[in-house]
Amino acid sequence: MIHQPFFVPSILIAIFSLPLILGVIPRNRFYGFRTQRTLSDEGAWYKANRLGGILFTLSSSVYLMVAWWFPMRGPHDPRFELWLVHLGAFAVPLLVSVAVALVKR
Repeated sequence: MIHQPFFVPSILIAIFSLPLILGVIPRNRFYGFRTQRTLSDEGAWYKANRLGGILFTLSSSVYLMVAWWFPMRGPHDPRFELWLVHLGAFAVPLLVSVAVALVKR
């Protein structure tokens, strides 16, 4: 599983999402879901970051499930279409997560 193309980024996204879900990151300009509204309102900060953290964790889970169901044989797997499946399973849920978090903020 560790040899799947987006395994490490998916795990890192899930790990970095946990503090946001738990609400242990105070308002700052470096880490978290930073918009004008979240930076100006503490309640909005924690609400948006909790939602964003949950969505990013779900996105990582989607990729990990696809990687488990459709594994690549290694970094030199010649099946380009399988690599595109992995790319889509990684990128599409992340983009949807960002879009939903922006709308719900």
